[in-house]
Order: sequence, then C-alpha cells, then structure tokens
Amino acid sequence: MYAGKPIIGLTGGIGAGKTFIAQMFADAGCMVISSDEIIRQAYKDSIIKQTLKKWWGAMVFSPDGEIDRSAVARKVFSRPEDRKKLEQLLHPYANTVRERMMQQAGEDAKIKAFVWDTPLLMETGLNRLCDKVVFVDAPIEDRLARVKEGRNWSEAELAERENLQLPLDKKKEISDYCISNTANADYARGQVRDTLTRILAETQHQPAPH
Repeated sequence: MYAGKPIIGLTGGIGAGKTFIAQMFADAGCMVISSDEIIRQAYKDSIIKQTLKKWWGAMVFSPDGEIDRSAVARKVFSRPEDRKKLEQLLHPYANTVRERMMQQAGEDAKIKAFVWDTPLLMETGLNRLCDKVVFVDAPIEDRLARVKEGRNWSEAELAERENLQLPLDKKKEISDYCISNTANADYARGQVRDTLTRILAETQHQPAPH
C-alpha cells in the first residue's frame, strides 16, 4: 500500500499485451507507472549517457548523440555480465522515479491504485513490493503475431528472449490474478474492472508499510 492505495504489479509473457491491459486499469481510475517510459527518461540522463559511453563507446549511440536502445539491447542480450551491469545502473534510477511519481500522486483521491507496468517485475524482485500481482495471459499465437508486427522478431527470437526470464507457468503460479488478453477487448476490460474491484475490497483494511 502507498498512501492508502494498493500497488498492483503486472506480469506476463512477452507480447501478452501488458501495456494494453495497463491502459484499461488507467481508464478504470488507476495511475499506471510504466518502466519502459522511465527507462526512456533514464537514457536521456547525462550521467547514464556518460556511463554507457565509457563502457561501450559510440556503438550504442545514434548519430544524433542519443542512446540507441536497440543497440543496447543487442549488446546485453547474450552477455549476462553486461546485462547485470546495465540493470544495476538503471534500476536505482527507475526506483527513485517510481517513488517520486507515487509521492506526487499519493494524495489524489481520484486515483484508486498504482499499477506498475514492468517487464521484469518478478525477475527484479519488484513483485515483493506489490500488494497484488496480475498475470496477463495470451495465446502464443497472439503473442508471436504482436512481436512480429511490433518488434520484427521471429519465433526463435521470442523463445530465446523468454528463456532469459522466469518461466511463464512460474509467473502465473506466483501471481494473485490472471487476466486473459484475447482479441476481445471488451472481455478483457470486464476482467480488469472485476479484478480491480476485488483488489480494492481485499486491500482496503491492509496497513500501509510505505
């Protein structure tokens, strides 16, 4: 709980549509905090830019002097030591921004809950800071279609990247709720509303440790 509002973490497979479901939570009165958006901000931070330049040089920068996120992803993809180093650089920044956003919005009575849209929620241990965790489920065919269209990934690339994460069945097992994100948006929206109602009811008398 933060300022009397539950923290809801979103998890699920790559391409499951977590950000799409997060927007439905926002429409239902939640404040969504997107790790992807925070990392975009982080890559504009002068200290982080200097650090990456010192580590990896011009290869991770675009011609305009900004960090090339795709180049960074390629750099760390098959190198666990580089990936860990990058996470240790970015996570403190992300945690600080997340905390500040919740502080600024904590007294807003219109906000029912905070939703953390974080790709590696469980891998980074952030799920332990959430009051409830929601697993966004989608068939592999749908997920593959999304990453092919949005990221130009092959089926092999999707499998390879998911192998770097906690297995989906384990994520689902640890989660408190599951929302099925199929082609039917109205069905998903109804699940979001029902899930939020249940979470608010279950957490309204919890003490606030934050």
